[in-house]
Amino acid sequence: MEPTQSVATRSPGRWLILLGILLSALTLSGIAASPAMAEDGSTGAAASEEEEFEYFFTGNVTFEDEPIEGVRITVEGGGFEAETETDADGRWRIGVPEKGEYEITLDEDTLPEGVVVAEGEATVTSEFGLTKLRAVNFFLGEGQRTTTDFSAQVLIRFINGLNFGLLLALAAIGLSLIFGTTGLSNFAHAEMVTFGALMVLTFGVDLALPIWLAIIIAIVLSAGLGWTLDAVIWKPLRRRGVALIPLMIVSIGLSLAIRYTYQFFYGGSTRQLPGATIPSDIHLGPITLSWIDVASMATSIVVLLAVAYFLLRTRLGKATRAVSDNASLAAASGIDVDRVIRIVWVTGAALAGLSGILWAYFRPGVSWDMGFQILLLIFAAVTLGGLGTAFGALVGSLVVGIFIEMSTLWLPSDMKYVGALIVLILVLLFRPQGILGRRERIG
Repeated sequence: MEPTQSVATRSPGRWLILLGILLSALTLSGIAASPAMAEDGSTGAAASEEEEFEYFFTGNVTFEDEPIEGVRITVEGGGFEAETETDADGRWRIGVPEKGEYEITLDEDTLPEGVVVAEGEATVTSEFGLTKLRAVNFFLGEGQRTTTDFSAQVLIRFINGLNFGLLLALAAIGLSLIFGTTGLSNFAHAEMVTFGALMVLTFGVDLALPIWLAIIIAIVLSAGLGWTLDAVIWKPLRRRGVALIPLMIVSIGLSLAIRYTYQFFYGGSTRQLPGATIPSDIHLGPITLSWIDVASMATSIVVLLAVAYFLLRTRLGKATRAVSDNASLAAASGIDVDRVIRIVWVTGAALAGLSGILWAYFRPGVSWDMGFQILLLIFAAVTLGGLGTAFGALVGSLVVGIFIEMSTLWLPSDMKYVGALIVLILVLLFRPQGILGRRERIG
């Protein structure tokens, strides 16, 4: 008889997750490759940008009639963000996807020594008029620039990363519970995230209901979506004994179908929820937070504690963990496996819907593909924490969220998601089962 092997990397579920991450990365890399910054301010944007965008912000950065080269300009608004640098003539140009209000920021750290922007003028809010080109200029002068020290920047980004990691954990735990009880790598989980935000937009903005009521309705409808998907699609497929890879392919097709249905009914624009752009009035040393940020973190913590209590203390939660460990043994013990799986789908969808609502406030903005934008990070968090473990998904999400924000201290903002995947690769090289995962004995 051959000796037993301890090889975690041969787990089929883990390979499915890693395959899913690879597919998402390839898709997202195509999105990230689309140009968002001007390359030639003197003659206009590059040809690819001209094809991509219809509206442009432009301007000159000069001091005492002399152009300043290499000054970083950032445009942000409606969920869109892009940056560029001034050319040798001090000119810059950035294309944006639609008309609307945008914030244009000049990075004072890229100005020459002794040159500063007029107080309160480093960020300018601007929108288009009747033309498709909008000129924005900054007023410079001599002075001493006030900068935030490195330790303060670390603290600020840590808090932002914690906020992002908590909302990411809500979606990741739902996905992890579904994977643990069914073995399914559900790519349509991204559309569950989007669904919650779109329902708040529908009831809170289009139908003008109170925002708190719209959020409750959205979470209830998200839970209903999970129940419907399991009853109509996944349970019949499970009864027919469909293998995991075909199930994963079905989830990919379902994801595409739902996502483009969202685009058909809601359009391709980004819209804001009530209160999404309120100022940051809470000051804790160098940290500035809005009441939305505080409410988001508090809500995430309360819900995560409730999920932990459900899994550890309630009879149904213990049954869920039993099904996740061994569904056949759980069924032999008298546990109604189908009922547990149905509850997991409802719970996971509700958590994903809540995560989408908080993500809409964090970005900020609601769009038809907003869930897909963080799908890769959700898979990374689940794999990093340990496949099928809810608490592992929580730990993985916090690691991913904090690392993404902290990495912007050294990496350009466009590359911050890459850093999270590097962490994932390193952890899996030294601990293939993830942070809280268990080694699987095969052979």
